[in-house]
Amino acid sequence: MDKLSDSEREASLRGINGWVYDEASDSISHAFKFTGFSEAFGFMTRVALAAQSAGHHPDWSNSYNKVAIVLSSHDAGGLTQKDIDLATAIDAILA
Repeated sequence: MDKLSDSEREASLRGINGWVYDEASDSISHAFKFTGFSEAFGFMTRVALAAQSAGHHPDWSNSYNKVAIVLSSHDAGGLTQKDIDLATAIDAILA
């Protein structure tokens, strides 16, 4: 999969909520906060299932009620449509 062009990236970012683009790493990230560990872990489990189905896995971390997710397609060297699609799926999990 090819990296998104600047215009594709800008258009795609308008369609996802709260994701922040990092030019240096050509990635998007989002920090989530939940009421407690169980809620955060449940969210991570749902994201893991979506990621496995998509064949695209996030870089992420968890600390008690916080989950930080970074999306970038390492094999493409930056942001691709796969990252946008997974971010959209993650947003849907929270809806």
